[in-house]
Amino acid sequence: MTVVRRAHERGITTLALDAPERRNALSARLVGELADALTECGKDGDVRAVVLTHTGNTFSAGADLRDPPDPDVLVALLRRIVELPKPIVARVTGHVRAGGLGLLGACDIAVASQEATFAFTEVRIGVAPAVISLPLLPRLDPRAVARYYLTGERFDAAEAARIGLVTAAGEDADDVLAPVLDGLRRSSPQGLAETKRLLTAKVLDTFDRDAADLTALSARLFSSPHAREGMTAFLERRDPPWVR
Repeated sequence: MTVVRRAHERGITTLALDAPERRNALSARLVGELADALTECGKDGDVRAVVLTHTGNTFSAGADLRDPPDPDVLVALLRRIVELPKPIVARVTGHVRAGGLGLLGACDIAVASQEATFAFTEVRIGVAPAVISLPLLPRLDPRAVARYYLTGERFDAAEAARIGLVTAAGEDADDVLAPVLDGLRRSSPQGLAETKRLLTAKVLDTFDRDAADLTALSARLFSSPHAREGMTAFLERRDPPWVR
């Protein structure tokens, strides 16, 4: 059974993360299916743009601790989102945590409903938001991201819009999304591709400069005894020993 559901209407392909029982965690399987689906969208002349959304009440809970993707594979997925010559719009109506926020950062546009919540929870299990920083740090408010990276605090959709994590937030994500899709449908494929190339140049420079170092950092942290304790505590629903 697939974990990425596809639909197409009037030039827009919707890819829905569809593993709600795992809170759409970024497993090796989900990352692989999403990468393949995006590659197909990039080659399909009928696809003007892609909407990336989810089933269930969670957009993505971050890395699947039981079946995590290889850091290099996750970097490749994020880069594929940034490089795809068609706009990718995230539609969020639920919770987003840790690695799931990297998907939002890689998308060109992101809209969220008032039910959405966000948190960079890596620091609480003894790791750091390393790989996902590639698309995020060039786009987020530096003072705000320092706070949320360091504390793991949860914040709402209005704050996500203020710091640049999402483009716009509203009571109903589809109401916010509608004029965006209308604009994309009215835009030429060539115009969209070349405009996206302009917009993503600095983000891709960050990938070229930092991807190897941040991938190595992620691998080192996740394999450390400190992180193993943090992940075990998370899975056992208890506080790790450093909590005071």
